[in-house]
Amino acid sequence: MRNYGMVTPKRKRKPAQRGEPLGKSDIQNLLKDRCAIRPNAIWAGDFTYLSFHHSTLYLATVIDLYTREVVGWTIRNRHDTALVIAALEEACADRNLPQLFHSDRGSEYDSAAVRDWLTTHHIEISQSAKGSPWQNGHQESFFRTFKKEFSTGQFYFTVDEFTEAIANYIRYYNTARIHSRLKMPPRSFYEQCQRGPRRSNDLRGAREL
Repeated sequence: MRNYGMVTPKRKRKPAQRGEPLGKSDIQNLLKDRCAIRPNAIWAGDFTYLSFHHSTLYLATVIDLYTREVVGWTIRNRHDTALVIAALEEACADRNLPQLFHSDRGSEYDSAAVRDWLTTHHIEISQSAKGSPWQNGHQESFFRTFKKEFSTGQFYFTVDEFTEAIANYIRYYNTARIHSRLKMPPRSFYEQCQRGPRRSNDLRGAREL
């Protein structure tokens, strides 16, 4: 479990640390007038709750909004800033840094630690309006698909088995599953973008990133 940043739960558990709250956020939703028209321009992040026997685990993902590929992810037993930053760092290991990162306004993403991490890497910050999950629709859509197609944690005996199954699903989603908008797997679309010009059916009139 320690390989995935997890700690063994004790009988008396403290509330999960969610990061240092900053009060009313001044960050705007920059996606209202921008659109990703190339890979690694805009990433979006979010996390979801997963039941595992009598406990709860948290899966954080980072998605490239142009290719729809899950470029980074991590699973832990706490939803805090470490969960968010670990997923971002994994994404950065395999991709060029984006110009913009979008998320909801949860305390994990609105924490000083996450803001500082993004600012240090010269990544612009965008957040959905409070109570507006549809403004992070690509992440919401992925998690709906994931929970519909992925079997529950009750079929796995250990966290390692559960984590490996999630890794296999994300690999399948990226490399084999046909995305309804792209008409091909996200990784294939990314590789196609690397070989030639962008597709003619990309959204027009958006500010290029």
